[in-house]
Amino acid sequence: MARPGVCVVGTMHMDFIVYVDRLPRPGETVIGRGFEMQPGGKGANQAVAAARLGARSFLVSRVGGDYVGRLLLENAARNGVDVSHVREDPESHSGVALIMVDARGENVIAVAPGVDERVSPADVESALPAIRSSRAVVAQLEIPVETALRAMKLAKDWGKLAILNPAPAKPLPPEAYSCIDVITPNARELEALAGVRVESVEDAERAAGVLLERGVRTVIVTLGKRGALIVGGEGSKLVPTYDVPVVDTVGAGDAFNGALAVALALGAPVEEAVAFANLVASLKVTKRGAQAGLPRLEEVERFASERGLRFGVLEELRALG
Repeated sequence: MARPGVCVVGTMHMDFIVYVDRLPRPGETVIGRGFEMQPGGKGANQAVAAARLGARSFLVSRVGGDYVGRLLLENAARNGVDVSHVREDPESHSGVALIMVDARGENVIAVAPGVDERVSPADVESALPAIRSSRAVVAQLEIPVETALRAMKLAKDWGKLAILNPAPAKPLPPEAYSCIDVITPNARELEALAGVRVESVEDAERAAGVLLERGVRTVIVTLGKRGALIVGGEGSKLVPTYDVPVVDTVGAGDAFNGALAVALALGAPVEEAVAFANLVASLKVTKRGAQAGLPRLEEVERFASERGLRFGVLEELRALG
């Protein structure tokens, strides 16, 4: 049996982070006490998450013709991601985020998307070999909506599982929903899409029902510490998450979506796939870094074993080497 293929269409960018005792006032310079460059972007994060779990991971994206772009490509490839469908675009710069974090954890962020906004439907069409080699196609909304929806449509045309992570939430045309097999909003994104206030699990069920009526097959709502809620034609199910010491929640959603895509690509039932994704996301929040903290397969196996948990997905991934 071949390793499951997951094709991710999305962004890759670099975070430049300066740690300061306090955030500067307008016109003021403060001296930092640390600096990090961290590769990010939801597309790259989810592709790396899938690759570290043992999937064949393809990324469709763009980088600028600059040194940041070269670093991003090298990092993704080093993590096992196939970057042959990442286009180098000399018309703009690689996406970057400039971040200052103070001693209390408060931050100020400025994002310059650059080529992130130029990932196009044509880029998706040129990556058809990757889509055909995959069992699941994943997109997010950091790229233009029409690009994400083209990915969903091509996935459906070729009999692949179409997964949309609607982050950040943007309006979708009515005809888009019927192209989506699985949509994975958090509570705030679900509110924005459905136009229904979400404060409880019951609210989430009602709001998810709106998306089902529009044509989505399955809605999986990530609810943080409460777990993830599955809503589909057969009803709803809240799948609890795992109690862990939290170090850094950034990237937890990307860990969840990458793991979910891998499990569903292996043919796991949706409840098992969500439980597995919860496990991977829980392990991620115990480590710092949106991408650096994404767990590898052996870490997930050890984490599950320590808790007496058994997943068919893990057994299959182990058997595939």
